[in-house]
Amino acid sequence: MTTDATTAHVHEHHWEWSWAPLFVVAGIFFLLPIAFSAYFVYENMMLAAITAGLGTVLLLVGVAMWVNEGLTQTPLLAGVANIGLPIFILSEVFIFLSLFTSYWMIRLGFETWPPEGTPEISKMLPLIMTVILVSSSITCHVAEEKLEHGDLSGFNLWLSITIALGTIFLGCTIYEWNHLIHMDFIPSTNAFSTAFYTITGFHASHVLVGLGAFVAVLLPALGGRTNKTFVTCVSVYWHFVDVVWFFVASQIYFW
Repeated sequence: MTTDATTAHVHEHHWEWSWAPLFVVAGIFFLLPIAFSAYFVYENMMLAAITAGLGTVLLLVGVAMWVNEGLTQTPLLAGVANIGLPIFILSEVFIFLSLFTSYWMIRLGFETWPPEGTPEISKMLPLIMTVILVSSSITCHVAEEKLEHGDLSGFNLWLSITIALGTIFLGCTIYEWNHLIHMDFIPSTNAFSTAFYTITGFHASHVLVGLGAFVAVLLPALGGRTNKTFVTCVSVYWHFVDVVWFFVASQIYFW
């Protein structure tokens, strides 16, 4: 009887819940459709700044909560991240592929490309951005190696460098957008501008999420707490964002 009771207790259904996904989704919602629409559709700079700031805070809080739960709670299913991560990356591949397919259809439908109204877009900046992003993948790998060998201080240093490089990359995107907008090249200018801002913006949003995840991993690591599974997942995500950039740069800037 005691054995049966113990077995029933072990196999008792256990619900797990978290506020983290709600914060992440709310952050992305305020950052992308709301802030984007406020700036480009309604031309309300104040509303765009407020919603973008709110979205950034919500996103970082959500990611931090998620990471903290992973560091402090025992997972219900061991090794589920090893299954979930490839599925997540594959879903991201299909999303980007849909965007590129749309771009290719638009691109092949024009006799002259880019269409009228497109200013001269520098090809040097995307090359510099490529070097920066590739360098960040290298520093990310070095950070993983440091953690693998138990060097937590080295891990923190190289992860901080990775975050700095990612931030510089994101700053380059903002700089380029600001420059082009001041040249009256906005999403509604022509078909190319719509595709340009959509694809580069979607990639930039992934860079922002990656930076948020890195910060959420770094903060507890500075206090001596880390989780190799989280580090591996975030690193794979970052390398994926790096690889996607090669497609963005080659298709948008050089084709």
